[in-house]
Amino acid sequence: MAINLELPKKLDTTIDQARQAALQIFRPISRKYDLAEHTYPVELDTLASLYSGLAATGQAGAGAAGGRGDANKERPEGYVANGGNMQSVLNSMWASYGDVALMLSIPYQGLGNAAIAAVATDEQLEMLGGGDEVWASMAITEPSFGSDSAAVTTTATRDGDDYVINGEKIFVTAGSRASHIVVWASVDRSLGRAAIKSFVVPRKHPGVTIARLEHKLGIRASDTAVIRFEDCRIPKEYLLGSPEVDVKKGFGGVMQTFDNTRPMVAAMAVGVSRASLEELRKLLEDAGVEIDYDRPATDQSAAAAEFIRLEADWEASYLLTLRAAWMADNKEPNSLEASMSKAKAGRTGTDVTNKAVELASTYGYSERTLLEKWARDSKILDIFEGTQQIQQLIIARRVLGKSSAELK
Repeated sequence: MAINLELPKKLDTTIDQARQAALQIFRPISRKYDLAEHTYPVELDTLASLYSGLAATGQAGAGAAGGRGDANKERPEGYVANGGNMQSVLNSMWASYGDVALMLSIPYQGLGNAAIAAVATDEQLEMLGGGDEVWASMAITEPSFGSDSAAVTTTATRDGDDYVINGEKIFVTAGSRASHIVVWASVDRSLGRAAIKSFVVPRKHPGVTIARLEHKLGIRASDTAVIRFEDCRIPKEYLLGSPEVDVKKGFGGVMQTFDNTRPMVAAMAVGVSRASLEELRKLLEDAGVEIDYDRPATDQSAAAAEFIRLEADWEASYLLTLRAAWMADNKEPNSLEASMSKAKAGRTGTDVTNKAVELASTYGYSERTLLEKWARDSKILDIFEGTQQIQQLIIARRVLGKSSAELK
């Protein structure tokens, strides 16, 4: 099926609303909450109410069900969808154009919501209030591992009609604020990665403890928590998807989560890169640097040539991100494309934002502009949801047709 990456007019409202929120709500309070780390941005409550209302009418791509869009509907031959995934990606992109940390702090827009959309059954979504009443964080990483998701040691032991969860998770985005936590745990460690399942756990639940909040280089307005699960008992219905352990399939079910969330993180990098490029262009033009697209970059000043290179990388990141979201909406396997978008956008984000600080000189390094903050914020976007190295490994496996055992 051919892809037309010209966005339909129906998504203009999504882009406009997110862009207005970025400029009028996020940027004016961006520095305030960067300096007041761990303080909840109360200004986001009004925005959360707006998103909830839009999600209820299917306009925002918000909430846990947003990423599913109309994926389960029968479609005539040749039908092309731009549904929940595309809306969520555009929301992430343009909200991050204002502030990544504040975007990650919007209630009911958590990465765990995308995980629920990827794995939950329709019955589970209904049990969770359609998904739009849940604000879910993602708890994967543990003290003993980083990007190797198969190394999960947290356990979920079946006990009658319940599961009992024990373990510790680190670097949980929105971990102390979200209403629920999507926890990766093994139901039988003797069966390896195939036994890893994801569970929805209410944050305010017996056995769940927020151990501490991390102090960070960037995205300071977003809380990042260490969470302990000690004999945390939850009903068996809170295991997302099928409880069956399919050794042949591995843990592909929970890994589907990343096919939804990686394009969203890529979109965040695209958004903050766009903000940096626009600010840098203004500064260069004010300094008398002319950027001429009709002349070869080699015939222009070093600053202009560098700007053109950065903008080209941004364009590639943007298009790769839209492609990954488009494929998800049109029921095409997008694991390769999701990793490609995350790898390219994550690397481009750090390159663009750091080069913007460099080219803006002392002004870029100061707090008189948000350039230095965007540079700090962008680094995490090349790390979480799978590091740059992990994305390249996944891409290599897909392109070469190798399994994880054959290419490590």
